[in-house]
Amino acid sequence: MPKILLIDDDAHIRDMVRFALTREGFAVIEAENGAQGLAQAAAETPDLILLDIMMPEMDGTEVCRNLRRDSRVPIIFLSSRDEEIDRVLGLELGGDDYVGKPFSPRELVARIKAVLRRVDPPPPTPTPSTSTSAPTSAAWLHHGQLRLDIEGFRAYWSEAEVVLTVTEFALLRCLLERPGKAFSRDALMDGAYALDL
Repeated sequence: MPKILLIDDDAHIRDMVRFALTREGFAVIEAENGAQGLAQAAAETPDLILLDIMMPEMDGTEVCRNLRRDSRVPIIFLSSRDEEIDRVLGLELGGDDYVGKPFSPRELVARIKAVLRRVDPPPPTPTPSTSTSAPTSAAWLHHGQLRLDIEGFRAYWSEAEVVLTVTEFALLRCLLERPGKAFSRDALMDGAYALDL
């Protein structure tokens, strides 16, 4: 049973997320501020952390910086600040995904499952023998020098692995599955989110 640490100062959000996650079979640990969250992360070794950005005293970005000093635990940011610069900052700090509030509990659960599939089990480190081998199954999509490992949630440009967020991976997969198709922005987003990642 994957263990999720939820760090959010809003009790209503914690109640909603806890209900959605326990219904899906996740174990949920909660913290109402950044300091508690860091202590819980050290004591409980969660499989994934849901981290609110806007918290008093120690905000989510500071918590993330502290966590990333010695941990690679997946982090999904939760925030009412949904501007592009906020999302970019969250991902550059080491977040694995970013969900704007208000959000659908169903979408949040789907994003958690997608992130966990990418990291558990950890993907093997690409070696010359694995990264240069030609894709031989339907689990690979490729176009030119770009290759996507659908089952392993990995992307390669030429021989180098490219680290992508869940959303970036879904967008590329959507494009590669329909080569030559022109998408509107809305159609592309709908297609990416409809994929079973």
